[in-house]
Amino acid sequence: MNRGLWPSRNKYHAKRTEVDGHWFDSDREAKRYGELKLLVRAGIISNLELQKSYTLEVHGVLIATYKADFVYKDLEGRQVVEDVKSPATRTRDYILKAKLMLACHNIRIVEV
Repeated sequence: MNRGLWPSRNKYHAKRTEVDGHWFDSDREAKRYGELKLLVRAGIISNLELQKSYTLEVHGVLIATYKADFVYKDLEGRQVVEDVKSPATRTRDYILKAKLMLACHNIRIVEV
């Protein structure tokens, strides 16, 4: 059990990172958070949310849940759902959930 002596790593060997009291699964995700905060301050995006969950239901049956890394509104007021991905983290589960997000919520995930 990791007791805070070393940063914990996930199965993809990404280092968990804390920024502004928020924990991110990787340095890459934490860096993207910093970039998005700058875009918020510049007024380019708004309503930034972290780790927003979506239920994925088909005909009233819960199939799965999807947790987006970031959700925000762009300049035109459109909702953008982002997931920080490397090729190794594009698992079959993720690919299926991305298709379900499109089918259930008409949301196409933006991979960064």
